Amino acid sequence: MPAVRSARLRSLAKINLDLRVLHKNPDGFHDMRTVFQTISLADVIDIEFEPAKRTSINIDDPLSIGDNLIVRAAQRVLDALKLKARVHFRLTKKIPMGGGLGGGSSNAAAVLLALPVLAGRCLPVEKLLELGAGLGSDVPFFLLGGAAVGVGRGTELHPLPDLAEEPLLLAASGIHVSTPDAYKALKRGLTFPRLSPIINSFQAAVWALQQARSAAAASPFCANDFEASVFRRHPQLHTIRAKLSGVAVGARMSGSGSAIFALFRSAKERDLAEKLLLGDPVFEGCRLMRCALVSRKNYQRLWRRRLRQHLAPVINLSVESWPPQSRYRKNE
Repeated sequence: MPAVRSARLRSLAKINLDLRVLHKNPDGFHDMRTVFQTISLADVIDIEFEPAKRTSINIDDPLSIGDNLIVRAAQRVLDALKLKARVHFRLTKKIPMGGGLGGGSSNAAAVLLALPVLAGRCLPVEKLLELGAGLGSDVPFFLLGGAAVGVGRGTELHPLPDLAEEPLLLAASGIHVSTPDAYKALKRGLTFPRLSPIINSFQAAVWALQQARSAAAASPFCANDFEASVFRRHPQLHTIRAKLSGVAVGARMSGSGSAIFALFRSAKERDLAEKLLLGDPVFEGCRLMRCALVSRKNYQRLWRRRLRQHLAPVINLSVESWPPQSRYRKNE
């Protein structure tokens, strides 16, 4: 194995096609139900790995929020593998921070997936999921990709069939939404009715997604519980969503905000809508980005392509069987 091994990774963003918040747990966290979906917008992470007598982990821009998760993820991988190494990262941010798109979590998952391979080792999916959950609620999802139902804090995952890779527009206004304030504004108590209309509505959305295999077609059944309270505090976001809804099949906020995504049936419809919106003063100072949904199949292909040259030397690991997701596939 070469002394220094390197790779350039694409760390994809996510949107929440549906998000419902239930009761507050005694530990202070809320129980929730969501549908995660990977999209093509991505950060770029360059990583170098070299065995060493003493561990050194550094990154070019330590002030970035995502970098802290990157360093923590790298340390946890080395600890799990019982290795010492020099690891260097360079992060090129494309995913807007604080938009509910999971950029930092995706960066951490990228390290969990790639670093063992560069080290010539393999961590089982159970261990990767454990490490991911310890880093953040969204991290385990990015180990898997595609469309998945997230339960609890989002770390319990149940795969959905791959949806059509439909085009979307993403509007990033730069408005900062405080996640703790967004949860607090929902005023969810410690108890929750057993027969909940929120649960029933969420199940209807999941069934629609499963049957239609299309986020655009199922959009009328989907919702985001944060929108009402966040839009009251940030009316500009409500206006952005309304404008997008007027030209798209459906539009919704991702996570607790502030990014808004709009779904289209074709790239031609999306591109035409973008031209109409660019001259609208509502979108002044707002980043409009063309993206598309990314299926689990293509998410895994992306990782195999990025790390293919390093996979062969890894013991008991073939290119076709990586990423290590046997238990996840079993339920599909």
